[in-house]
Amino acid sequence: MNSFFETHIWPMRGKLFRMVFLWTKDRDLAEDVLQNVFEKTVERQKELQTHPNLAGWMVKSLKNEVLMHHRKNNRMDGLEEIQEPAAEQLDSLESEESHRLIFDLVSRLPEKQQVIFHLREVEELSYEEIALQMEISLDQVKVNLHRARKTLREKLINQGITRQ
Repeated sequence: MNSFFETHIWPMRGKLFRMVFLWTKDRDLAEDVLQNVFEKTVERQKELQTHPNLAGWMVKSLKNEVLMHHRKNNRMDGLEEIQEPAAEQLDSLESEESHRLIFDLVSRLPEKQQVIFHLREVEELSYEEIALQMEISLDQVKVNLHRARKTLREKLINQGITRQ
């Protein structure tokens, strides 16, 4: 029989890793943070079995772990200010530049908008799932996603990347 961790937590590892990598921009640090949160999850699994919003608890724990790491290392620049990772291998230089520009623009959004944009556009969660995971109202999800998209659209238009 599978444990609670194997059944409920382990399947979320990909999404959780991408979320913490969004904040840290460092693969090794993201893996360490995720491992620490997994350890805490195993220690508290009896309590978490009845938790009404397990995914939300995991995201909040990851965020707290990242902030704790930055406090310990005197790197309190905020999650938005951390260096951009090296770009992945892409098919063409133009595509690489576009991805880099968009990544840079997303990283300049307010943190809440970054997370909501990531959950919707990368993780493809529904508005309801995002609201549950972030423990905010459905209207807040819609407003923040709209603002993020509008800001990105305006910046892309201003830089001549796209047209209205």
